[in-house]
Amino acid sequence: MSKKYLIVGGSSGIGLALTNKLVAEGNKVIVLSRNQNQLEISDKISYYKFDALDQQQNIPSFENEFDGLAYCPGSINLKPFKSLKEKDYIDDFMINALGAVKVINQYLTNLKKAEKSSIVLFSTVAVQTGMPYHASIATAKGAVEGLTRSLAAEFAPKIRVNAIAPSLTDTPLASKLLSNFEKKEASAKRHPLNSIGNAEEIANAAHYLLSDKSGWVTGQIFHIDGGMSSLRLL
Repeated sequence: MSKKYLIVGGSSGIGLALTNKLVAEGNKVIVLSRNQNQLEISDKISYYKFDALDQQQNIPSFENEFDGLAYCPGSINLKPFKSLKEKDYIDDFMINALGAVKVINQYLTNLKKAEKSSIVLFSTVAVQTGMPYHASIATAKGAVEGLTRSLAAEFAPKIRVNAIAPSLTDTPLASKLLSNFEKKEASAKRHPLNSIGNAEEIANAAHYLLSDKSGWVTGQIFHIDGGMSSLRLL
């Protein structure tokens, strides 16, 4: 039986890969995203404009139940601490944490209408593994991890809530950091698996967390990061 999902940021990168996986199974997906990008509208995919930085926008409402929600928007704002301005912290928090809060609050009733439902959020390896120049984004994503565990406790047993904490992944968001072979090779060497992640790999984890196969999993932070957060090679 087909299900209905809401994917925020589902028109590029990890969100698009996740959207395509869900649609390939015959599910219906509503995508909220700043731009349509590579998303192809069909009888299975609906698109609505959403910008986490736009505080004046009206988030659309829907009557139907949602079996799952994934909030995929993110930012990569890497600067020395002394170079970061208050606006950097505010924007990163709005995109990564407050945007998720607003979306979940807006569609909580839809999620509760389903017999069982799941929420997937996104953190970063830099929350649990201290990295230079990550102060703003690690602050925002640290809030996402706290939100994940808090909501998992509050919404149990009806709604499961988990997060994925990737390392640097080859997506449009990271294009400036992986713009040539040398940059990609240097990044790969920083990971124990000697490679960088891709959108499909992270989307596979999100797909699992949205599915019934993960029905006994909630309140968890999944580190899909090539081993960076837990391994040190000699």
